[in-house]
Amino acid sequence: MNQAIATEKAPSAIGPYSQAIRSGNLLFVSGQLGLDPATGDMVSPNAVDQARQALINLAAIATAAGTDIRNTIKTTIFLTDLSGFAEINKVYGEAFDQPYPARSTIEVSALPKGGKVEIEAIIALE
Repeated sequence: MNQAIATEKAPSAIGPYSQAIRSGNLLFVSGQLGLDPATGDMVSPNAVDQARQALINLAAIATAAGTDIRNTIKTTIFLTDLSGFAEINKVYGEAFDQPYPARSTIEVSALPKGGKVEIEAIIALE
């Protein structure tokens, strides 16, 4: 049975979806933008700052589900400009320990709320 996970420490869903769904021993976290949970606004127009906040939001959702971001199995990163990938990669590397999660990175033409980075994850539950 699927269970919705929600926390006020991450931005509210901006559409008809859940912040995350627990299914069995896995947590499927919806794409997180660089939104400040308190205001719903982007933390910065800078892609690196947005990536850092997206990872903070992912971590908050993982904690709400009783797990840790370091248990992440797979992520997908959506960027509006792949030329900033190296800088985003540094911030991403700070959030995880080895073995690093499997990952896909995709350039997209646009993201909600004018975001430059969105990160979704599949996380193992403890």
